[in-house]
Amino acid sequence: MAHPVIVGVDDAAGSTSAVDWAADEAQLRGTRLHLVHAWSGEPHQASGSPDASIARRWAEQALQELVARAKGRHPELEVSSGVVDVAPREALVALSAAAQLLLVGSRGTGGFPGLLAGSTSLHVAAHAACPVVVVPNIGAEVPSEGSASVSMAVGVHGREPSDELLAFAFETAQRRRLGLRVVHAWSYPLVVGPGHAFPPVYEEGHVAAEETRLVAEVLAGWRQKYPDVPVQEDIVRSSPAKYLVSLSATQQLVAVGRHGTQDGPVSRLGSVSQAVVHHARCPVAVVPLR
Repeated sequence: MAHPVIVGVDDAAGSTSAVDWAADEAQLRGTRLHLVHAWSGEPHQASGSPDASIARRWAEQALQELVARAKGRHPELEVSSGVVDVAPREALVALSAAAQLLLVGSRGTGGFPGLLAGSTSLHVAAHAACPVVVVPNIGAEVPSEGSASVSMAVGVHGREPSDELLAFAFETAQRRRLGLRVVHAWSYPLVVGPGHAFPPVYEEGHVAAEETRLVAEVLAGWRQKYPDVPVQEDIVRSSPAKYLVSLSATQQLVAVGRHGTQDGPVSRLGSVSQAVVHHARCPVAVVPLR
């Protein structure tokens, strides 16, 4: 049986956007959808206690409401659900090993309304074995098919392109019938050697032309493989994170790679991916890279 699309459910009201996105994706992929609520309980809520039983019943009810919502959206879609007695981040990372795609909702942390992703979303995006889509549910309306947004964006590095990231982006754009905006944000290289008090002077036009050439070379084979995907090359002199976040307001999805170091709980994301997950106004796909 094909691996499912899995979506982590926190509560019914706060998970509707993620479930809708996941249901659409499972339908397009021709696979089943599995909703999971992971709950480890508080110290006083031991397994079998009245408090634990109430919490489990509430979780099961919330899941059933969302299962009905997904089935109402796609009546022919196979949908399952379950409650697991494990901390959410550990449960979702473990489940990712047998998933095509994992979705989580974003939840702002107290006192920082501009940060749309909570600690669980960041941890899962940093450690999951499969691509993770973080879907905003606070202060943002997720674009849908038929809306003004008809494209998705992917952030690439012209000199270090990733086949995993580009494959995900082109396949998603083709599956959802979206245009693909390939973003490469560049800045002048900082070179300071012995006897150089300042970095050398660069001609912006020459550097921009070279960056454009590199991206065109990277995309040539992908354009041939996916001829039905309209591609727009977006080569800009900017901070990658800042540009992708600003662009997210007009996209259905922003895809980034996960290639940071493995030190610390979320450092695998890298600074750009972490900033985009935190601040984007549309769903963000984080794709693990080899």
